[in-house]
Amino acid sequence: MKEVYLKIRGRVQGVGFRRWAEREAHKIGDLSGWVRNAEDGSVEILMRGPEDKVESMISACYKGALFSRVDNISFKPAVTNFFLPPIEDGVFERI
Repeated sequence: MKEVYLKIRGRVQGVGFRRWAEREAHKIGDLSGWVRNAEDGSVEILMRGPEDKVESMISACYKGALFSRVDNISFKPAVTNFFLPPIEDGVFERI
């Protein structure tokens, strides 16, 4: 199992990126986590799952939603932060 926190920058708010990410995570399968808009205009994803599934989601995020433009993705493995909502096993949702 692998857990990562992604910070996705570019034109990612107001273009359906969170809805796309939720659908993509369900399509890939076996991922738990959430996606949300950040106050700085980026999108954040915290997810956990088998390494190959997490890597597939990261790769998909570089392309993003139809009208999005991803300029940069920074990620950190195994983020422990009490300010981030916890991951609920078996659920990937927009928050």
